[in-house]
Amino acid sequence: MTNWLACGSPTFLVGTLLGAIALFTAPAKAEPKLYSPVGISSEQTISDNLTEEDIPTGEGGFARDYFVRLQNGDQIAIDLTSDNFDTMVVLIGADGSKVAENDDGPDGTTNSLLFSRITETGKYIVRVRAFGDTSGGKFTLKLTRLKPASK
Repeated sequence: MTNWLACGSPTFLVGTLLGAIALFTAPAKAEPKLYSPVGISSEQTISDNLTEEDIPTGEGGFARDYFVRLQNGDQIAIDLTSDNFDTMVVLIGADGSKVAENDDGPDGTTNSLLFSRITETGKYIVRVRAFGDTSGGKFTLKLTRLKPASK
């Protein structure tokens, strides 16, 4: 059996025990939500700002996610423009797989224009990111349903 008094003075032991009890009985603080993409809908134009507070891409740049619910048969266009950085847009499926991506649109600029036909109904992520290690800045994002799924 351990002799607790041999471990230190009774005052020290009581203080240590009271500190431990306070640790385990203190109310837990809510953790800030780290990942919470904003929902977007068709024909909605989003003006936002990509910053260093967004998701690190691992390539020196950053990304911001938005979610959209799409139906099997939807044909969509995602237009991403910025005067501040080289844009890249990625469409990610509900299972986390990359459905489509576009770096530079057909107009010869560094803006992005992505077309995709949806084959599975579900919640998709539209990822806005800076290409490579470019930083960020203001951008405009628009998702358009070219041919909604027939009901």
